[in-house]
Amino acid sequence: MQLIDQLLQVSANLFKHMGDIPNGEERDEFIDNINDMLDKRGTIIENLIQEGFRFDEENRVHRTLLELDNGIKERLAAVINAVKQDMANLQKTKKSEQQYFNPYSNIRVMDGMYYDKKN
Repeated sequence: MQLIDQLLQVSANLFKHMGDIPNGEERDEFIDNINDMLDKRGTIIENLIQEGFRFDEENRVHRTLLELDNGIKERLAAVINAVKQDMANLQKTKKSEQQYFNPYSNIRVMDGMYYDKKN
């Protein structure tokens, strides 16, 4: 039961940690903490599987773990979407900035050529 209690504690901490998604420089540390907690959680789950753990719907702790797992998945998807949105905004900003500095970069014309057909 000790592993299940550890899993419950790590899962609850992870769920709580992902409640607020920070912006800017704080996000790097936030994501590192998520990775560390997910690694700890994965190790505990592997140990539980090696011991022959079976999910029991009647057990209150097992149901709590399932609910926490579903909540963690939802919040993890929200974090991933926030990062994807920031990356898309960064690419858009880069493109706009480049177009501002060189507005004619996308135009393909042959300049400087003039043919006069006068005979």
